[in-house]
Amino acid sequence: MGKTSGIKSTTILAVRVGPQVALAGDGQVTFNNTIMKQEAVKVRRMYHNRVLTGFAGASADAFTLFERFEGKLDSYQGNLMRSAVELAKDWRLDRSLRRLEAMLVAVDVEHSLIISGTGDVIEPDDGLAAIGSGGPFALAAARALIRHTQLSARQVAEEAMNIAAGLCVFTNTHFVIEELP
Repeated sequence: MGKTSGIKSTTILAVRVGPQVALAGDGQVTFNNTIMKQEAVKVRRMYHNRVLTGFAGASADAFTLFERFEGKLDSYQGNLMRSAVELAKDWRLDRSLRRLEAMLVAVDVEHSLIISGTGDVIEPDDGLAAIGSGGPFALAAARALIRHTQLSARQVAEEAMNIAAGLCVFTNTHFVIEELP
């Protein structure tokens, strides 16, 4: 089993509908089977509000990754793909980073990426990306909504997150949703 296989306790979902992009995250923080916080913010804007990121996994680890990723975005003038690849390289090679247990979703107007703790950078074919314990539920719901409705990216993200919260005990309905452009 990979080191990030035990990551749970959150839901992050990126939805792309035409030129619209929304990134949603729930607010629940758990420790084992106890809810510690209901309104955590796991989604943030980076690089002059042109990149949205969300994390799943250990909070302290995620903040470390946010800082590193923000540095990469600054170094590569906001080039999301290059910054993600360079972060993934560091993640694989840096001994201290290798121990971090977190995953990131990062989106801009062109790309939706999942950056894993094993050094993978994955760009989903359909522009939808989800991580965390509720990720598969939110992803399935978003795919169905996109295929069978005319909802905006934000509306799809919010409804899919509500569906995930109804299924995953580690996901709540205190959402933070950011949008581009």
